[in-house]
Amino acid sequence: MRVTSKRQVTIPAEIRERFGFLPETQVDFRVEGSSVRLVKAQPRKGRDRGGDVVSRLRGSADVRMSTDEIMALTR
Repeated sequence: MRVTSKRQVTIPAEIRERFGFLPETQVDFRVEGSSVRLVKAQPRKGRDRGGDVVSRLRGSADVRMSTDEIMALTR
């Protein structure tokens, strides 16, 4: 495995799947002696992955339709 010029590393698919590293998963790096461990970050109090996604999307819509018009399209 190699660190890219952007200082990034790809986590192999079998490791992502085994340990549940989904897109937007928060991680921590833990230094242990001369090694570094990648671990899932503990959820912040009052926040979760879904809440983070919603907060990023909040206020980003630019559709000029009413709720009733949108609902009519989904039926």
